[in-house]
Amino acid sequence: MKIIHNPLLPPRRYDAVNILGLLLCRKGTTLTADLIQHERIHTAQMREMGFVGFYLWYLLEWLVRLPMKGRAYTNISLEREAYEHMNDPDYLLRRRHYAWWKHLKRHKA
Repeated sequence: MKIIHNPLLPPRRYDAVNILGLLLCRKGTTLTADLIQHERIHTAQMREMGFVGFYLWYLLEWLVRLPMKGRAYTNISLEREAYEHMNDPDYLLRRRHYAWWKHLKRHKA
């Protein structure tokens, strides 16, 4: 995964954003091993779903979760998988395809 430091992306309240497998972060952002792992998990999700499929699913699930209890972003299944395993450096070696699917049923309040 290529890391690009820039002055514009992501929006200020986020540390990094993964666009098509490129990790964009603002200049001066400290990238931790956990954050990089989180974004690598997203890259794996993008590869298995296709980039367009990933972004369509992400947007649709975010829209569905907006009226639900809790913060929509943190309740997206793709994010929950990435957050749950971001501190496990070996996760991608044993990750099954579509592992995020199990997070659809469980809704965090």
